[in-house]
Amino acid sequence: MNTQRTIWPHPQKASAVQVIDQRFLPHQLVVMDLHTVAQVYEAIQKMVVRGAPLIGATAAYGVFFACQEAAQAPEPEAHFAQSLAHLRESRPTAVNLFWAIDQQVKNLENAVSWPEKATLAWQGAARIVEEDVAICRQIGLHGLPLLEKIAAQKPGAPVQVLTHCNAGRLGCIEWGTATAPLYLAHQNGLPLHVWVDETRPRNQGASLTAWELQQAGIPHTVIVDNTGGHLMQHRQVDICIVGTDRTTRTGDVANKIGTYLKALAAYDNQVPFYVALPSTTIDWQISEGLREIPIETRSADEVRYITGWDESTQALHTVRLTPPQSPALNYGFDVTPARLITGLITERGLCPASEAGLLQLYPEQALASVND
Repeated sequence: MNTQRTIWPHPQKASAVQVIDQRFLPHQLVVMDLHTVAQVYEAIQKMVVRGAPLIGATAAYGVFFACQEAAQAPEPEAHFAQSLAHLRESRPTAVNLFWAIDQQVKNLENAVSWPEKATLAWQGAARIVEEDVAICRQIGLHGLPLLEKIAAQKPGAPVQVLTHCNAGRLGCIEWGTATAPLYLAHQNGLPLHVWVDETRPRNQGASLTAWELQQAGIPHTVIVDNTGGHLMQHRQVDICIVGTDRTTRTGDVANKIGTYLKALAAYDNQVPFYVALPSTTIDWQISEGLREIPIETRSADEVRYITGWDESTQALHTVRLTPPQSPALNYGFDVTPARLITGLITERGLCPASEAGLLQLYPEQALASVND
């Protein structure tokens, strides 16, 4: 894809990276510099960057900054360990965060000096970025036949796809996960129309997915979160494709809050419900999503207030939606049980949402379990 990536080396500063500050989209394209562990933590925690793969890539560069800062500290090893612990606390649900940090730590095992560790960490982060681009494109290639099959059954009519939240390139590096098949289908001339869930309370669908699709020229319509079931009842959705922040070895999926309700509606109306995921989001250590996946509780102010573009002042403004004294609850994710999922789309192909299905694609995990 000929699009701007979501994270890239700073063109003028050798030891820094730049990211798109997604809090300002779709109204303003703001770029933020990152060159410290504290800045990486804040970017992840405050959702300057978001989406499991991008969180992982950003955290990988955070390990590079941790190496640099440790080299200047009185007790380098202790400082480095503290920095990594701090990064791990930035977001609890997306497993890519922990995976990327662990990958980097493994990458540094045989390095002796801190400059050497920093060099390896920079190279490791760049490798994670490039691997994510390749993985997401493979997800697109494996998901594309699903759309082609539907298109063949309704010649000339657009394939109607429903999404939730943003599992596009803004949540990854390029391509995205759930959107990768859509981008490839569009490039191949397949007629598409995408129903874009607004995804309250942070509205990543309305602000980010809609912006992405508009940039790509893919026909789409933004809908409120509660409209999806109605559309499915009236046969206006051919397929649902969503992303995931953590998937258990048995196929349970944690994704942005509201995904579970879409899966229920799809199940009740016999609409195929697919989850697109890189293997880096599979947590092979857990099997029961409802019990074992930590669900992030975010600030109640994200529910009580909303930010949008004021046409009269040509600026962003935040306004309150609720009565001043009304409490609010803000879970960031929910868990969709494997029984409601038609299939998983991974970089190695499609499989049922089950342990047996995943192990067919990733047999090395069965061996790892035996060795443990």
